[in-house]
Amino acid sequence: MRAVLNRWRRRLWQALFYRMVFGESDHLDRSLPHTRIAPSTCIEGAEGLRLSDHVFIGQFNFIDATAGLQIGQGVQITNFVSIVTHSSHRAIRLLGSDYAVHEGPKPGYISAPVEIGAYTFIGPHSLIEAGTRIGKGVVVCAYAQVRGEVPDFAIVAGAPARQIGDVREQDERLLSQHPELRPHYESWTRTV
Repeated sequence: MRAVLNRWRRRLWQALFYRMVFGESDHLDRSLPHTRIAPSTCIEGAEGLRLSDHVFIGQFNFIDATAGLQIGQGVQITNFVSIVTHSSHRAIRLLGSDYAVHEGPKPGYISAPVEIGAYTFIGPHSLIEAGTRIGKGVVVCAYAQVRGEVPDFAIVAGAPARQIGDVREQDERLLSQHPELRPHYESWTRTV
């Protein structure tokens, strides 16, 4: 009997709390019919989020858009990812218990926008830090800690993240097997 109740409880919980539904809207309240954001994802400062269509944001992510966050078309953010547009840990270390009452600028406090280019993939348990600009078509491997500029089509891994490859090499192998897909691929990869 307990097993039956547990299965029922899991199905009910999933239907009510973890079901992903297509259809979001952007900052101008325009429909993004192919975008999905998991209900377990926490978005702070949603007014700073600039979201495109065909975006997938999975379960249990923390997304801070307080200083501005732009997510390009077709971006996939898996699960347990943190994207932050501010960082106070250095300022807290410097100011100690006076951090909360300090007047004026806080030395070491960082606040900067993040940009994630079109058709980028962010692997699970990754951290994207304030001020980062990730190019289009990038693969961020699981557990990566990304800070700064990431060029288009890079594969990055590690903490701190470093470029370990180029996605176009793998894409070219797939395109040689499926040449009919080349026009779709080139429609977004072409440099203008």
